[in-house]
Parts: sequence; C-alpha cells; structure tokens
Amino acid sequence: MDVRIFTRMFKNPLILSFIVFLSVMGPGIITANVDNDAGGITTYSLAGSQFGYDLLWLFIPMIIALAIIQEMGVRMGIVSGKGLADLIREKVGIKLTFLMMVALLAANIGNILAEFSGIAVSSSIFGIPKFIALPVAALAVWLLVVKGTYKSVEKVFLIASSLYLSYIVAGFLSQPNWAFAVHNTIVPQITINTAYITMIIGLVGTTIAPWMMFYIQSSVVEKGISLKNLKYSKYDAVIGAIVVNIVAFFIVIACAATINANGIQVNNVVDVSLALAPLAGQYASILFAFGFLNASLFAASILPLSTAYYVCESLGFEAGVSKSFREAPIFHGLYLGLIIFAVVIIMLPNVPLLSILYLSQVANGILLPFLLILMLLIINDKRIMGEHVNSRLFNLISGVTIVVVMGLSISLVITSLF
Repeated sequence: MDVRIFTRMFKNPLILSFIVFLSVMGPGIITANVDNDAGGITTYSLAGSQFGYDLLWLFIPMIIALAIIQEMGVRMGIVSGKGLADLIREKVGIKLTFLMMVALLAANIGNILAEFSGIAVSSSIFGIPKFIALPVAALAVWLLVVKGTYKSVEKVFLIASSLYLSYIVAGFLSQPNWAFAVHNTIVPQITINTAYITMIIGLVGTTIAPWMMFYIQSSVVEKGISLKNLKYSKYDAVIGAIVVNIVAFFIVIACAATINANGIQVNNVVDVSLALAPLAGQYASILFAFGFLNASLFAASILPLSTAYYVCESLGFEAGVSKSFREAPIFHGLYLGLIIFAVVIIMLPNVPLLSILYLSQVANGILLPFLLILMLLIINDKRIMGEHVNSRLFNLISGVTIVVVMGLSISLVITSLF
C-alpha cells in the first residue's frame, strides 16, 4: 500500500475514532458478559424450555435498563477517578458503607460458589471429574490475575467474551420459527400467573446484579480512561448491554425451538445440553455445554475480582490487578482466599448449594435498590460530577428504570423467601 494512502487513512476521523474506541473497549463488554454466568444461563435455558418464545419481548427493556446502569457506572468512574465503593464511603460514611459491604460480601460468596459449581457441572458433561476440574480451574484463575497486568487480564476476558458466540451458533442450529420469534420480541406475550411472573423476576435479576456496578467502575478507573475519551467508554457500556442480551436471546431461542417445542421437561443445564443433541444435533449440544463451561470459568475469575475491588476500596486498602502482592496484599489475599474457599465448599459432599444460591439472590435483591439510589444521588452531585451530572431526561429514564428494578428486586426477595 502507498504510504500516502496509509497516512490519509489514519487521518480519517472515523478510523481515528474506531482506533480510540478499541483502546478504551473492555470494561463495559466484559462486565455485561459476566451476567451470562452459570446462574444466568440456567435461567435463560429454563425460560426458553418452559415458556418457549413468550418471554422474548423482555430483552428490549432489559437492554435499555442495563445500558443506562452501565453508562452511569463508567461516567462516574472516569469523571471522579474513583471506584463506586470509594464514592459511597464519601457520600454516606464508613459505618453504613461497611454494613453494605458485609452484606454484599455475603451475597457474592454465594454467587462465587455458584460459578465454581457451574465449572463442576459443565466439566462433568465432558467427562472430567470435579476433583480434577476445580483445582485446575482455580489455579488458572488465580495465575491469570497474579501473573498478569490489567491489560493482559482484560485481553483474556475479551477473548472469553467472544466465546459466547457459541450460543448464537447453537441458536441457529436449532432452526427456530423466526417469524414467531420476531413477533414475540416486538409484541409482549403476558400471562398473569406465578410461574410466569417469577421467571420475569429471575431474568431481570440475573441481568442486573450489585457486583457489576462496582466492577465496571473499578475497571475504568484502573484502565486509566481519560475524560476526553468518555464518549467511547459509553459506547463500550452500551454495546456490552446489547451483546449480552443478544447472546441470552439466542439461548432462549435454542431451548424454545427444541425442548419446549417437543414438550421435554428439563431442570438444569445438563438436561438442556443432553436434550439438544437429538433435537438440534450433536454440535448444538457440544456448543451449549462449551458455552456453559466458558461462562462459569469467566465469572469465576470476575466475581472474586469484583469482591476484592470493592472490599479494598471501601476500607481504603490498595487494590488493582496491575499491583503486586506486596503493593496490595489485602486485595490479592482476598482474591485467593475466595477462590480456595469456593473450591473446598463445592468439593464437599451434600453441600446445600440451592439454599446458598437462594440466600445470595435474596441478598442481591435487598442490596440492588439501595445501590441504584446511591448511584443516582452520586451522579447528580455537582461536587463529584461537575458538568457531567445527569440531564433531566436521563434522570427520568434512570428513575423509571430504578423504580422497576426495585419493584422486581423486592418481588425476587419475597418469592425467594416464600
């Protein structure tokens, strides 16, 4: 290529913008994709298996809600240069922050156990016993953070995010009724019964979780994204919200077109993977199981990391993937401790994992409304955000989103308890 042509290309505003976007891309896409963890994939699978195409309409409002919350997170992180736990401590004081962090830690322990349980389940589909899979996975997850820098770890996480494409392929292999799927995406199919409402609560609850608000903000701070590149980070947040819901959409599609269409009863992801083989082909079954293993490993890396971030930030300890063990001993010690604890617990016989998962969901449901309100208070504080506070329109949209999410979170707590 002629040097002059090459030079003109890089002077093109669109190409320059794309290059800048690639440099800041990561926090939004990674955070959103971790929502498709072991619990999330199980929920989406059961939604498609039990209700067919009826719940596809829900993905449009879920994209909007997740995009708004992620955008606020990156904006607060870039403008303030601080993590969410830092800002909450400054806003409400150390005592209330400490109580909130204890509750969030308890909830996240349950979530981390779920991810390592997902590793055990998905590896068993491929014939690997959990006594081998869990220690190997734990070692890989730990080495990734201990031996890596933020940039290298982020690259691995982005690769893991791209592997979710296996679910989109599995969705096409299931040969769904596209006309019916598109119609149900645009026109809500609402049924007033307990099972349907509970599934809606579960879908929204697995899409928006408290831990993700802390992780995305800590990520943009550690990545060092400048204020001049804020708009590109916003694109990253919005694209992440869209991509994660497209993947979830295809999980529901795959199960609706095969399992629901044939009236097969399933209770978990193993049942779903096995049922797909005769209905959509062996490749669809393998891709589905592979996606679940990738999701569990991915989330098993991120959730302990998110926990270590907000605990250290809230208590004023050094935190960061790029920092050595000597520079951030509490951060790295907590990350390692959470991984070891989860592996040991999942290896124990007769662990009441279902009860642990229920309790963690209850804790998430209780904390989520408080965190959303605090985020809205912080993002409208001109001392912190300056000219980057929410506009009236954005406050209205955010407010409606928060009210809806709060209502669903309260419903999630009630249904989980009773």
